[in-house]
Amino acid sequence: MSLATRLTLLCAAASLFAFAPANSFAQEKESKPAEKSAEPAAAAPKEESSVTDHSIKIAGQTIPYKATVGSLLLKNEKDEPAALLFFTSYIRTDVKDLSQRPISFVYNGGPGSASLWLHMGSFGPKRVATVNADATPPAPYKLEDNPNCLLDKTDLVFVDPIGTGFSHAVGKSQDKDFWGVDQDARSLAQFVQSYISRNNRWNSPKFLIGESYGTFRNAVLANTLQNRYSLYLNGLVMISSVWDLGTISFYPGEDLPYILYLPSYAATAWYHKVITDRPDNLNAFLDDVHKFANGEYADALLKGSTLTDAERSAVAKKLARFTGLSEDYLLKSNLRVKLWQFMQELQRSRGLTTGRLDARFSGPTYDLIRDSAIYDPQSAAISGAFVAEFNQYVREELKYNPDREYRIFAHFGENSWDWKHSAGEGDYFPGFPNAIPDLANAIITNTKLQVEMEDGIYDLATPFGEAEYATEHLGLPANLQKNIRHKLYEAGHMMYLRDEDLSKLKSNVAAFLDSASKPQ
Repeated sequence: MSLATRLTLLCAAASLFAFAPANSFAQEKESKPAEKSAEPAAAAPKEESSVTDHSIKIAGQTIPYKATVGSLLLKNEKDEPAALLFFTSYIRTDVKDLSQRPISFVYNGGPGSASLWLHMGSFGPKRVATVNADATPPAPYKLEDNPNCLLDKTDLVFVDPIGTGFSHAVGKSQDKDFWGVDQDARSLAQFVQSYISRNNRWNSPKFLIGESYGTFRNAVLANTLQNRYSLYLNGLVMISSVWDLGTISFYPGEDLPYILYLPSYAATAWYHKVITDRPDNLNAFLDDVHKFANGEYADALLKGSTLTDAERSAVAKKLARFTGLSEDYLLKSNLRVKLWQFMQELQRSRGLTTGRLDARFSGPTYDLIRDSAIYDPQSAAISGAFVAEFNQYVREELKYNPDREYRIFAHFGENSWDWKHSAGEGDYFPGFPNAIPDLANAIITNTKLQVEMEDGIYDLATPFGEAEYATEHLGLPANLQKNIRHKLYEAGHMMYLRDEDLSKLKSNVAAFLDSASKPQ
């Protein structure tokens, strides 16, 4: 099953394209044939917006703000209309000096995901109430004021890439023209540059906040903005980081993903209490796992078929102690357990499948003899609540009610994401795309660019071991390596679903925004 299929949450299709009526020409003379009617002319695509005024109380402070659900017209190289990119912005209205007010562009990942998850789960003024580490019951759902909204620190622009949300291609373009690493980055770079120009925010501190593939996008987009528009950012917030997609892909002959996933497997086994002699201290336990993963386990995998039976048995025994999987299963898997196999096997005896985006979640297993999991319990547990509440909120409170669906995930259909990408490093044999060179180049070019990484220890989609590895392999000089900070949370991919971690996330990101906005 492909990566895009694994990540799919929901699909919805709609179109927005209007045509002007044909002009008719009267017959000049009865004896003269009538001229042909003109071809129907497509109406010029128009930007849309709905603007409403609100206020929110954060930490005892009442903050007035203007909410805008709007679209911005993107154009191609021929200056022709190409797409309407929709966004939802929250702009504080009592600010006199915009040069002192940060602005942040926020999006999710997928690729092909709309921004409602971060919008309605973390930093927006409203938050969907969900059940921690369990399924949220059906409607009626609950939407709450979000005391962890970031409006006390920054203006917010939540962005839906083309093909998601209400965003769509226009004119001669199609949504699929924007579905690719570089195509996506170019369209969002044009959006950011245009938005900043129209709203006079060139001198404001500027940030990108992305989740999952959105962190990969952060790296490529930051590099694109600097190279194409000389638009330099203050900082990047990476939520559930991944910059080298090869490190989370279990393809034949590559052992690194197994090494980087092991700490997350172990944390998950510890959480579900499936390991023998479970220690009380998780951090100390993970320290032992990390040493084993990067030492004895890595050495064993690198030996490949030259590993002796005795060595294989010894490693399987330790793997069983760390992961809760049986020695027999580990030996049959040749010490290499892929993610969807782990999700199926860990709690098979309980009849449960373990979550991917957040391994604290579990759900019933339909087919107990299958090799791999067929769904993600975490995604299933929250999607209904988020989709229902966003649609209610945008149509009723933000007063934008088009006669079309908000696409939670792009309709790829027979199309696929174009993964080709080169950061100018001489990619003679392109494989899985890698944004590490983009991020490194962005920091080397803009030496004051700050990076904040936020990762959950129970995230099996972008494991924290992979994030640590990528950070340590950027190849930056020591003084620039200090530009990157890394924070861990006791939750998963969407750590903001856990109330305690949402508060911690807000505190960490707020401090980062303050620090990176100051003159350096």
